[in-house]
Amino acid sequence: MTASTPQHLPSSDPAAHPRGFASDNYAGAHPEVLEAIATANVGHAPAYGDDPWTARLTDWARTAFGPMAQIFPVFNGTGANVLGLQASLPRWGAVICAASAHINVDEGGAPEKVGGLKLLTIDTPDGKLTPDLVDREAWGWGNEHRAQPLAVSITQTTEFGTCYTLAEIRALADQAHRHGMELHMDGSRLGNAAARLGASLAEITTEAGVDVLSLGGTKNGLLGAEAVVVIHPEKARGLHYLRKTNMQLGSKMRFLSAQLLALYGGDLWLRSATHANAMAARLSSGIERLSTSGEVPGLQLTQRTESNAVFALVSAAAQKRARRQFHFYSWPGNDELVRLMCSFDTTPEDVDALLATFAEPARS
Repeated sequence: MTASTPQHLPSSDPAAHPRGFASDNYAGAHPEVLEAIATANVGHAPAYGDDPWTARLTDWARTAFGPMAQIFPVFNGTGANVLGLQASLPRWGAVICAASAHINVDEGGAPEKVGGLKLLTIDTPDGKLTPDLVDREAWGWGNEHRAQPLAVSITQTTEFGTCYTLAEIRALADQAHRHGMELHMDGSRLGNAAARLGASLAEITTEAGVDVLSLGGTKNGLLGAEAVVVIHPEKARGLHYLRKTNMQLGSKMRFLSAQLLALYGGDLWLRSATHANAMAARLSSGIERLSTSGEVPGLQLTQRTESNAVFALVSAAAQKRARRQFHFYSWPGNDELVRLMCSFDTTPEDVDALLATFAEPARS
């Protein structure tokens, strides 16, 4: 620490903040994103989105998602989800989602308390809805005693790291539309899914039938910036007003828009997501190798690795060794099930070091 650094500030030495596998939210902001923020930090610009950066972002969204697409930068994913769904549904509407969905288990009741939305949840083995599963809650229209199912929300990639294929999204969209429902996609890790599928952003959303999208950014290297993308404006109303009502309207919006442009205006989103996915694949292969060899008892993958998330059963002893060096989470309800997340800045050395901690006793 230099003499000019206030003693109460955390150290700026990278060694004091080692990379881990707890969450891609733990990763810092991508250097190219920080550069974009600095570039936007010039002179004065009109507030609340009437600035050149937001205008460019609007043009990009229409190119990426279709000529009618509208984009609304917000501060976080919870805000994007609540806003997108709230604008899509009347007060009596309900949302069908997986029981594991982020909107159901990780947003502190915001969809219900802020959005006034009823969630109709469905248990799934891998976080993915199917038309047959949706049918379990797609009923009761016209019954004044039941909240009306008017939207289906899917997470891409899911909370278990699994990825909807283009055909699976299309099947859900077709079914939702047949029932007069809309399809919302929580795309907090949309880039990871597109990289996995080798698909464009349009192919995985607009062309697959998605109506409203929460476009993620923070998990792929942004400094707290997300967006609501309304692909079909007639499917979401009042977002211009609801964003302010829900405290998601940024006064200095140019800095949110500049970040989103840095990520999605070129290929940074794809480069970062592809790298994170590759690190997860490396980790998954290593765990499978140790599991198959019997070298580490109790070590076992529990989900297909289809993005930047790896789910595995890890014994208490192996977790204890690994936690001396790395931070990661046990899945609620099962202390031996862990989620290991890779980020745009995860290195092969990080992955190999984690695997070495799992295998340490067998090799000692």
